[in-house]
Amino acid sequence: MADLSAYRFTATHEWVLLDDGRATVGITDNAQSQLGDVIFVELPAAGTVVKAGAKFGAIESVKAASDLYAPVSGTVSQVNDALSAQPELVNREPYAGGWMIRLDGVSEGGVELLDEAAYEASTAG
Repeated sequence: MADLSAYRFTATHEWVLLDDGRATVGITDNAQSQLGDVIFVELPAAGTVVKAGAKFGAIESVKAASDLYAPVSGTVSQVNDALSAQPELVNREPYAGGWMIRLDGVSEGGVELLDEAAYEASTAG
């Protein structure tokens, strides 16, 4: 299991890794497990401004389709283009190769971010 101590999580099962005004965003291992085999990921274009708590994309699996919500506000600086050809990376590597977007100019206000222990407690049972 990856060391997730630096990650923060949302109640809607996204994760964010903050690094000096920048952020990488994806979905949690729990979320990908609940979705099943991911077959499509819709992501915003670079340059898109996203707001904390607002929809930034969508993900589809063999079981369901779900919206993706931004854990923080910022401007999309990079999109994981590999997901268009290999959406299954979200299942195989949710905290590594399955990341979705990178943001610049990050503002953390607006969404309660949970540490690993609080997130795990919220999904238990």
